[in-house]
Amino acid sequence: MLKLYFAPGTCALASHIALAEAGAPYTIEKVDFKTNQQNSPEYLKINPKGRVPTLVTDRGILTETPAMLAYIAQSWPQAKLAPLDDAFEFGRLQAFNSYLCSTVHVNHAHKMRGARWATQETSFADMKAMIPKTMGASFILIERDMLKGPWVMGESYTVCDAYLYTLTLWLDGDGVDLATLPKVKAHRAAMEQRPAVQKVLAEQKA
Repeated sequence: MLKLYFAPGTCALASHIALAEAGAPYTIEKVDFKTNQQNSPEYLKINPKGRVPTLVTDRGILTETPAMLAYIAQSWPQAKLAPLDDAFEFGRLQAFNSYLCSTVHVNHAHKMRGARWATQETSFADMKAMIPKTMGASFILIERDMLKGPWVMGESYTVCDAYLYTLTLWLDGDGVDLATLPKVKAHRAAMEQRPAVQKVLAEQKA
């Protein structure tokens, strides 16, 4: 039985959706960011990075969303959540997820995690002011060049879709108008029709 540590509104949603889509046996445990539980001694023993998601498996602990998504896809190949029989296509999937992790998520984090990069309040304000521009530019690139449609990789649903959907949920708060991104908007709507997504959203609210 897998155990996923998550916090609502975070990128942990992507791995949670992937687990549900895969039909994997899992339990979830909420990490309370409001009380700084992610930096508690108990949680740091599980994930020394003090972040979510964390996935506890029978072989050890995994962190970092792209790694967890690849693990889920490879562990439940019957769910067909990645092109596992095509090294190049699997590489493309990894490239997309890596872009979300290394660039899009980092852009978003400048809104409330400015202390990771600076110490002055004026710097924090500058970072926040840039969010609509940097997030907007990232999603214009995704809209134009990366989202093949109807799913990220084309006709086949993959773990990329869970990850893209998760970050798309941040756009309203980041000052990016979803109406300017018709393919991304349609993708979000299609995701919200999937039973696994509906199941996971309900589980995270419970």
